[in-house]
Amino acid sequence: MPRLFAATFAAAFLGLGACGAASASDEDAIAYRQHIMHSLQEQTAALGKIMSGAVPDDNAVAHMQALALIASTALKSFEPKVPGGDSKPEVWSDWADFSRRMEEFARLTAKMSQAAQDGGKDAGLAHAIEALNCKSCHDDYRKLRPR
Repeated sequence: MPRLFAATFAAAFLGLGACGAASASDEDAIAYRQHIMHSLQEQTAALGKIMSGAVPDDNAVAHMQALALIASTALKSFEPKVPGGDSKPEVWSDWADFSRRMEEFARLTAKMSQAAQDGGKDAGLAHAIEALNCKSCHDDYRKLRPR
């Protein structure tokens, strides 16, 4: 019985996903992009707490893996090319530079994650500063939020 439920749920979920993707509104595209970027921000903040020594480093490798996975999806979240949210119009008017930077971000976080998997958390953390240079892209492509 549990397998039947799981199969039914999976089919229904996939069906809903297919319908939603075909009729997604601009607001949905922006919200999805913001969720991806927020997830990156949260994982980076967690890794920062670990690097500062504020919390134990037991989950460092998991956070690096999560960052690499999410970074690998980030560029795709901008491909609907729907202006809005915290994104400046330059994201789309200078797409070649923006997409190059996002691809580099994905590559560097993957390198960090792989180093952590191969050599442990310290090996991965040695790549964190290079991989998490978010400010350089945010300066050009993200609107400042009022404080």
